[in-house]
Amino acid sequence: MLEYEKPAFDAEAFLANAGLGRSIVELRGKQSFFSQGDAADSVFYLQSGHAKLTIVAKNGKETTITLISAGEFVGEESLASVSALHMATATATDDCTALKIDRGEMLRVMHEEQPLTARFLQFLLARGMRIQSDLVDQLFNSSEKRLARILLLMAEFGESGESEVLIPEISEQALAETVGAPQSTVCFFLNRFRDLGLIDYDGRIRVHKALLNVILHDQFPDDNALKPAIIDIPRILAKSDELIPPVERFTS
Repeated sequence: MLEYEKPAFDAEAFLANAGLGRSIVELRGKQSFFSQGDAADSVFYLQSGHAKLTIVAKNGKETTITLISAGEFVGEESLASVSALHMATATATDDCTALKIDRGEMLRVMHEEQPLTARFLQFLLARGMRIQSDLVDQLFNSSEKRLARILLLMAEFGESGESEVLIPEISEQALAETVGAPQSTVCFFLNRFRDLGLIDYDGRIRVHKALLNVILHDQFPDDNALKPAIIDIPRILAKSDELIPPVERFTS
């Protein structure tokens, strides 16, 4: 009796084509994949375009958690449990094509096919590291450097050798929400980047690779004028005898 070998699983083909439990969806800019509070029953794999993940607080303030690029998943919380809810809203920032995968089908394939499981785990690790970097960025970097980092993420210089990239259309208000700064501040820094030759900004933003070099060297061309003087604490302590008069010993 002849035994037929199971054909090798092709993760790229699985994520590129519709099939059992999965379908191709097209979204225009500003359309949502899902909204905060919706039942989480599907995972989306972004084939092309860009999106953002936002959350709305009880006071109505909206915050952008992270940006999503082609080759990434969104809605992974649907795998946590049958009754899971989306904790954020995923919105296309430009025209997007995505593969919508039903929760059951995604779990089945991850259980049976190691290549897809490895691909998904790699994504989760990268997403976790990205969010950690975003948090550190928010806590310790200036609004200017947070804006520069976001523009570079949208330009995706790591994916090509281009010297300049036209990023997806995005408003100053949306950038301000992502940076966590007033729109007037973002407008000021965009104009500054343009004056420094780091971007072209005339409605649409074209990012030059020079901005990447600036971030890698952790210094803008005129940063020295903006940074406060660094206090040399060890040097001050070493010279404390000269700065602080000795305390007299009182005797009874």
